[in-house]
Formats: sequence, C-alpha cells, structure tokens
Amino acid sequence: MTERVLDLRDWVDHHGNTLAAHGTRLAVVLLLALVLRALLHRAVNRLVRTAITGGVFQPLKERARGTVFDASPLLSERRHQRVETLGSILRSVASFAVLLVAGTMVLSDLGLDLTAVVASAGILGVAVAFGAQNLVRDVLTGVFMLLEDQYGVGDVIDVGSATGTVEAVSLRTTRLRDVDGTVWHVRNGEIIRVGNRSQGWSRAIVDVPLPLTADVAAVREVLVEEAHALASDPAYTGRVLEEPEVWGVESFGKDGLVLRLAQKTAPLEQWAVERALRERVVAALAEQGLSGA
Repeated sequence: MTERVLDLRDWVDHHGNTLAAHGTRLAVVLLLALVLRALLHRAVNRLVRTAITGGVFQPLKERARGTVFDASPLLSERRHQRVETLGSILRSVASFAVLLVAGTMVLSDLGLDLTAVVASAGILGVAVAFGAQNLVRDVLTGVFMLLEDQYGVGDVIDVGSATGTVEAVSLRTTRLRDVDGTVWHVRNGEIIRVGNRSQGWSRAIVDVPLPLTADVAAVREVLVEEAHALASDPAYTGRVLEEPEVWGVESFGKDGLVLRLAQKTAPLEQWAVERALRERVVAALAEQGLSGA
C-alpha cells in the first residue's frame, strides 16, 4: 500500500507542472464539451417537439389519406412514439461523440501517446462488434422499423413465430400478447416479415357452408340483407366502413359448397363483425328455411 502511495506521489511530482500548465486548457475543453453537449441535446429536444406538434410528415399523409387514419389522432400517437425513440438515439449519439472528442483532446494534451490506445480500441471494437453482432442487428432493425412505421403499440401483428397485440416496442425487442394471454418477447433482428392487421382498415370474412342443392341466389339476398342490418345497428356505428360484398361461391365439392361474404371494417373490428354476422346469418337462414349446415 505504501509503495502505491509513493508511486502516486512520484507521478504527481513528475506531471504536476504539466497539469498546472495545461489546467486552464483542460478546463476550457471540458467546459466547452459540456456546453456543446447541452446545446445538441436542446436542439434534438426542439426537433422532437416540432416533429410531434407540427404537421404529419408528407409521405405519412399520403399513406393515411382515405383511410381511418385520415384526420385521426392515431397517426399523431404513432408519430409521437417514433419521434421520442429516435430522439433518444440522437441524444445518446451526440453525447458519445462529444465526450469521445473531448476525452481524446484531454489525453493528447497531457502528452499521452494515443497510437497504442487507438490500436487497442480498434482491436477491442472489432472483438465487441463480432460478439455483439446479433445485438447490433436487432438495434438496426428496430431503427428501420420505427422509421418505416411498420407497426406500433396497440397494433395486432403476425411476425411468423408469434401473433398478438403489440404492448411495447424497443430498439432491441418487440413485446406481444396473444389471444390466450401469453406474452411473447421477439427480437427485432429475428423478424423476417411482419403482417399488420390493424393499419388503415380490415375485412370481415364470413364463409357460409351450404348443400349443393341450396338456392344460392336466395342465400345471397339473405347475406346482403343481414349485413346491411348490422351496419345500421347503433352498436356497430363506425365499425363497418363500406357496402357488403358477396363474393360468390368460394369452393364446392361432394359435401357441399361455401358462399363467402366480405365486409370492410375499421381496424381490429373484423372479428367482432364476423361473429355478429354469423349469428345473424344463422338465425335468418333458419327462419327462412334455408339450410346453412
């Protein structure tokens, strides 16, 4: 312990003059670094506030026009989530860059040979990058996902390995909750494709099985009538977006045929509309003596 104290004293005696001579310069460099960091953070925060409170980015306006996102607060909320996350990234990058430059200037001014340090840092950086390549891929995928607005909190998505409602989105992972309540944590870098079931609009699909001898024209009229009745129900106001479409016979075989009804709905409302349509169609077909089994 005594030897360490003596070594520290020797280092102070040897470098004391250097520290005294360059103390003012070092203080100025550190002060400027802190001021520059604060200014950059302030600029990023102002940019974030402008992006959140200002107008929607023009490409997003074009994508939203004519959909339920048009003139809806949902688009602003999705923009708010993306901008806040990207703002956090910019602040971290700015802090790292400023502190790295300031630290380099301080060490160089103290007479430290940075050649070996830079070489060692390069080797260490390569090793870390190689070991953390999956993490880097996850983060980069998360950044592009946010920039492209592929999905956001509240969306129902299918990522292949899991399907559910998005509860949280970070740069590294996405958290989903499926229909039975299971929570899935999916790494962004492992997401090869994303199916978003809640952007813009959805479509309720109702397949009605019928015997080959069924009166298709009469069943078609029943389907359209019940779809219109559902659309006029106050409980479904805003859920049904367009006129129903009977696409016709979807398939047929020796056991019977299938007639398909399609109804455009608001996002995430397709399942409720499908269930209501099935109940109405079953009751109407039974009432009119048309077999739906």
